[in-house]
Amino acid sequence: QVQLVESGGGLVQAGGSLRLSCAASGGTFSNYAMGWFRQAPGKEREFLAAISWGGTTTRYADSVKQRFTISRNNAKNALYLQMNGLKPEDTAVYYCAQAGGLAVPTGVDHFTSWGQGTQVTVSS
Repeated sequence: QVQLVESGGGLVQAGGSLRLSCAASGGTFSNYAMGWFRQAPGKEREFLAAISWGGTTTRYADSVKQRFTISRNNAKNALYLQMNGLKPEDTAVYYCAQAGGLAVPTGVDHFTSWGQGTQVTVSS
């Protein structure tokens, strides 16, 4: 089973940018769709973006569309999330996840492997 490790979180001012990375090991990264989620205190885990195995298809939540960009580099077993125009309401723990197949899902239940998360805090 793949192991996923997120990095790149931190503290940023509103309007700033961060780029999250997710390093995969121990599995077949390139065979599966991947996604990013976040969870704020007291809230459910929220879908943000997903990308197909080859990177040609992406899906975004309305809340982050045109601000966040998901990408992947299969040669490096890496997934990325470029976040621009950050807002205080983007503050959360951000998780990368591997889907159970080739399709590009958005539901939490369709993702089978999860990282430990990285904290993103946006100050106003």
